[in-house]
Amino acid sequence: MILTSNRGFAEWGEVFGDPVVATALLDRLLHHAVVVSIEGSSYRLRQHADLVPESLRPAASTLAHAPPPRRGRPPKPRGADPSNG
Repeated sequence: MILTSNRGFAEWGEVFGDPVVATALLDRLLHHAVVVSIEGSSYRLRQHADLVPESLRPAASTLAHAPPPRRGRPPKPRGADPSNG
């Protein structure tokens, strides 16, 4: 199951109207979950930039950001002897 939300976990109490219910729900959802947090500007909003008022548009510097960190094993050093490892 994939569940997406544009709200942080701290805001779920407001969404459901009861922080206790939201906490219980999150406890059960996240027990064996893998959480993938995506940062950055929305592709949907980028496509409809003309619909967003100028006062709400992000500055140009926020659109150009560093690439996400690499996941997985670090690369082997160059020249490493494959028989050593």
